[in-house]
Amino acid sequence: MTPRADTIADSITLALIEQEPAYLASSAPDIAGELRRSTREHIGQGLRTLSGLPAANDNTREVWRRTGRERARQGIPMELVLKAYTLGSRTLWEELMLEREQCRSSIDEHLLLVAGQQLWRALDSQYETLVEAYRQESARMQQRDLANVLEILDGLRSGRGGDPAFVIEARATLGLSASQQIACVVGPLDDQGSPPLPAPEDALDQIGAVSHWNTRDGHQFALVALGTGSWNSVVDSLAAQAVGPVGVAHSPEGVSSFAAAYRLAALTAETITEGSGVALATERLPRVIMAADHQSSELLVRHALGSLWTHPEPHRGTLLDTLAHMLASDGSPTNAAKALYCHRNTVIYRVRRIEELTGHDLTDPRDRLLLTLALVRTGHWTRAVGQGDSSTVRGSFNRMN
Repeated sequence: MTPRADTIADSITLALIEQEPAYLASSAPDIAGELRRSTREHIGQGLRTLSGLPAANDNTREVWRRTGRERARQGIPMELVLKAYTLGSRTLWEELMLEREQCRSSIDEHLLLVAGQQLWRALDSQYETLVEAYRQESARMQQRDLANVLEILDGLRSGRGGDPAFVIEARATLGLSASQQIACVVGPLDDQGSPPLPAPEDALDQIGAVSHWNTRDGHQFALVALGTGSWNSVVDSLAAQAVGPVGVAHSPEGVSSFAAAYRLAALTAETITEGSGVALATERLPRVIMAADHQSSELLVRHALGSLWTHPEPHRGTLLDTLAHMLASDGSPTNAAKALYCHRNTVIYRVRRIEELTGHDLTDPRDRLLLTLALVRTGHWTRAVGQGDSSTVRGSFNRMN
């Protein structure tokens, strides 16, 4: 049989490609030629071993190890590789039986039994050696791939999205198309260094969103590629996992504007001051704007609230709550009184006091805008009238115009 080793090997290669066409789907160049070469090498070694010809055992195992590493790099599933080894061993056994039946050589039953035992024992060793090499190479590849992903995320976060060559590399590494909708998710680590989202990938997988995660400078962040859902569905999925504040910001120009989206998402997370939660930047715009420039926002607070900001407690808190409800009620003392559970005249008296302390007129649209922004910045708007999302604040702004 040894002289026919290449012929037997080629028949195995053809049968393998016919039975498992997925082999040809590999991105490796000339995979059919590579299979033919590898199968010839394996069958030649196998027949030499069965024939009792010299064959270094260490070299044989190295062939199996090399094959495991190569198939992992080629992206061929392990089960297909194991099927190839099984097919090769079965074909050798069938050829051995055919050789005996045709009396081309005198093979007694005892010798046939020994050959069969040796053949299947070798298959077990092949499995063990190949699987270990395949898994080790897969782990190395995953580590390299992960390192590349983390490097790309760091680059996008630092502003390299303005480099066309880097953008092409980022899309290729992360598997993104030029038109892919993406967003940035950011949340600060807690005092123990734990992330605000313990298992975000699983939650996003359920809605068909692909995500890549990293941790840098005390923040957990990710690039999320939207599937068939909406950004609200991303927020809802992450909210079920959140144990800390998390901001989400759309990146309208894809990876090119990711750095800006990161800053917006981080600012959005800053606006979630109590407990945990996930919020879109567009749903907390007044707060995000105020958080973006601390110097200007502090100036606005001092200018808008005047001496009310330094007024003694508990009167200051009462007046600030009244101010928030008056602004949210479109300047109606009656509606504000209902929300505050007090008499309308009490609200009117407090409004006069507020106007004296702030120097602003609650009937003036510009003054009302300044006062609303000041309350948003200090957190009194949220405590007085709800979550302080953009719909509530936006409605207040619209009534001022």
